[in-house]
Amino acid sequence: MAADPLALQAPTTPPAPSAKRRGGRILGPIRGARRIPRWLLLGGIVVTVLFVVLAVFAPWIAPYDFDQYRDGDARFPKLEGPDGTHLFGTTVQSLDVLSRTVYGARTALEVVVLAVVFSVVIGVPLGLISGYRGGWLDRVLVLFMDALFAFPYLLLAIVIAFILSDTWIGGGVWTAAIAITAVYIPQYFRVVRASTLSAREATYVEAARAIGAKPRTIVVRYLFSNVVHSVPVIATLNAADAILTLAGLGFLGYGIQPTEASEWGYDLQRAISDAGAGIWWTALFPGLAITVLVVALTLVGEGLNEIINPTLRRRVVTTVMMPGDNSADGATAPKDTNNRTTEEVGP
Repeated sequence: MAADPLALQAPTTPPAPSAKRRGGRILGPIRGARRIPRWLLLGGIVVTVLFVVLAVFAPWIAPYDFDQYRDGDARFPKLEGPDGTHLFGTTVQSLDVLSRTVYGARTALEVVVLAVVFSVVIGVPLGLISGYRGGWLDRVLVLFMDALFAFPYLLLAIVIAFILSDTWIGGGVWTAAIAITAVYIPQYFRVVRASTLSAREATYVEAARAIGAKPRTIVVRYLFSNVVHSVPVIATLNAADAILTLAGLGFLGYGIQPTEASEWGYDLQRAISDAGAGIWWTALFPGLAITVLVVALTLVGEGLNEIINPTLRRRVVTTVMMPGDNSADGATAPKDTNNRTTEEVGP
């Protein structure tokens, strides 16, 4: 029986990599992290997850609502120190500090997630298109992004928040997220554009052009996965910076309105007059929450940078003993230093 010629033909396209293999390439450096980068990453993740849990389950964790100042017919006492009823004390407005701090984590998480997602969704595609196309489009985008980048980030966020506060959006979470988004879009644009400029002349891109691939296919299938390796690190560090920017907006009165949500920066601003009178609890706990969350996100970003960035990995050279090193009389021959292996490890 003659063999079917179609069965003998080699497949025209290689099989797609499995999800397990793709996951191994992504998580492999993280699993293989050692020493300081590993502990930085794990410590930052643990603390960040704790704040995420507080934000998600705030209605069940906080003893009261963020704007609740009475329990039944009885009003909470003003500026009462920490005790069994109010673990973190109360404010001059008779608000529970513990509840305000827990709900502040939810507000911070909402604003940071929205700001980072908007910045990535806008900045990364613009950087890819600008770096690959070049020409007048690249010059216009670079000029616009440099103009935004030249502004002090807090001043730019204040201006945008002030403009949006008079519109239908108001002064809520969306206004704060949009104001912070405008600050971080130029960072993603510049990083992705610089990587695209160097990657568009690579051999694999030239081969894709030679076989007739369309520009959209080249950008999506070939360039995107090779220029976004630093985006997770930037996103994590920007999340930490966004916490400070949001607190600055709230402290200056341009952030989220106190009737809409609890915000740590606003609580710090209200606690300034309390500090002079020796009332420490109204400022301590919101300020401590800001500090701990910013440090945790920074640790995650630094840990990811040490692990993902191949230029920061230290190579350890080990000597390999080749067969036949022992001589006939039992003496040990010197080690062959010309046969070595290298292994990538963390610093």
